Amino acid sequence: MSSVQRIGSHGQWENEYGYSRLVAAGPHAWLAGCTATIDGVVQGNGDPYTQMKVALDNAREALEEAGFALRDVVRTRWYVVHARDIAEVGRAHGEVFAEHRPAATALVVSGLIDPGMLVEVELDAFKADA
Repeated sequence: MSSVQRIGSHGQWENEYGYSRLVAAGPHAWLAGCTATIDGVVQGNGDPYTQMKVALDNAREALEEAGFALRDVVRTRWYVVHARDIAEVGRAHGEVFAEHRPAATALVVSGLIDPGMLVEVELDAFKADA
């Protein structure tokens, strides 16, 4: 029986709201919503493409800490504040996942936890060789 691994990002909301950045169990990993926040500061002000690239890089770091890679991602969900930004967010996603395309869903939402955030992305991963 495999154990459950919980990885945090040291983000300001994890302890307060009681969640982990990533939870892995056996060959599966689930990443909570990742944004373009580094050291408490939203990166890429007003730029949805840059925010998605930073959010995916934050997700990649958590995956790697748990022994997974971007090639193991099987599903993503994008939460985008403005429908007009879907193409730029999708372009960033496409660049990162060009070789290993996961199932993906894009949702337009009324807002995120910080008004400077334009996009948040969740990822599910499965490591077939685990």
